[in-house]
Order: sequence, then C-alpha cells, then structure tokens
Amino acid sequence: MGRTAGFSLDDIVVAFGPQGDLRVDRAALLGKADELDRTITQLTAVRDGLRHAAACPAPSHAECPTFRHLLREVMAGRIATIDALTP
Repeated sequence: MGRTAGFSLDDIVVAFGPQGDLRVDRAALLGKADELDRTITQLTAVRDGLRHAAACPAPSHAECPTFRHLLREVMAGRIATIDALTP
C-alpha cells in the first residue's frame, strides 16, 4: 500500500522500528493523502480534456473555446502538465 501511495522503499523501512514494530507518521500520511488529492484533481482534468478533444465538434482544436481555455490555464500554471505530476 505504501508503494502504491507513492512512498519510497526508504520511507517504508523507516516506518518500522528495530523490532519490526510499526511507527506511523500521521503527518506524512496526511501529506501524502493531500498530494494524491492534487494528483487526482490534475489527472481528472487531463482525462476530461482528452475526452472533450476526442468529441469536440470544432473544425480544429485551435478553434475550440474549451481547448483554448485549457491551454491558457496550463500556460498560466494553474493546470500542471503530465511531466510535472510524475516523480
């Protein structure tokens, strides 16, 4: 579960004491949950944009008001690009 959530193996090893007892860093868990929320929001926007682009009736993406709006949002840094989401 830790790897799926994006914790490194080193992060996971630190969570276990010398006797194998689990030491949960609640602040780290909450921080990772917040990070996942941001990633989900960004990926949802990307998915929705792709679906819109696939179904858009505009003659070209450059003429699509929705695509142009999304492009402005990316350029302004309000929507992350996919490479900004990957570690």
